[in-house]
Amino acid sequence: MAAKKLRRARLSEELCERLSRHQITTCQDFLCLSILELMKVTGQSFYDVQKLLCKVSRACAPKMQTAYEMKLRKSVNQSSAFLSTTLHSLDKVLHGGVPCGSLTEVTSPPGCGKTQFCIMMSVLATLPVSMGGLDGAVIYIDTESAFSAERLIEIAGNRFPAYFDSDEKLFCMTRSIHLYRELTCGSVLKRIMSLEEEIISKKVKLIIIDSVASVVRKEFDTKLQGNLAERSNFLARGASVLKYLAEEFSIPVILTNQITTSLSNGLAMIQADLVSPADDLSLPE
Repeated sequence: MAAKKLRRARLSEELCERLSRHQITTCQDFLCLSILELMKVTGQSFYDVQKLLCKVSRACAPKMQTAYEMKLRKSVNQSSAFLSTTLHSLDKVLHGGVPCGSLTEVTSPPGCGKTQFCIMMSVLATLPVSMGGLDGAVIYIDTESAFSAERLIEIAGNRFPAYFDSDEKLFCMTRSIHLYRELTCGSVLKRIMSLEEEIISKKVKLIIIDSVASVVRKEFDTKLQGNLAERSNFLARGASVLKYLAEEFSIPVILTNQITTSLSNGLAMIQADLVSPADDLSLPE
């Protein structure tokens, strides 16, 4: 919740602009400063800054709710709690599809179709609710330059020929999928941190990162001293913001990962840079 933008903490537009000039854009940025520092950047009195601190703290603090209220909120409309994959066996295993409000990690060896699955889920998210979709836009962060617009149109036309029966509908669907190619850990994290306002302005209903492992493996050799800690920090920060976005806007977030095989003392070992399972957050040691 600390990743919430200050603009959504109901501060004045003028104050938000002033703070942004000092790179203070989130509740976390604001709350990490001392009262004296805040007085300097805001130009306000000690008393007014204390009121601002209380206001920002309340805005980013999770609202208290009982276990019953949490269960009730999810059971009011079961259809909106999941994005169906339209694959009956997979939906059955997932108890309805990819869950909204949490992170889902798709992990497999290279070449098993993770990107194809993500492209298909992108199409599904743009479909009307009456067809099992979310009737919204998609943010697709591609770290491997593997996304194919031609494949997107091909999947849409083959899976739903009755709905996508014209070039105009296909064109409208492609305009709802916002693709970002981020090839470094820094650019991926920067993009993730900037998604909140984009989710609101573009009515985003699905976030996809394909894949987390690609940028991590390129930049962090865990055999080098300090790299393991840096990798863990990157994954923790990214997962924290993504989990906040998923919960705050009740949207599914899909991440892909790769399993690789390495040899250690003649034994095959399976490795993966885990980010999180579907409903929890587990980070590498």
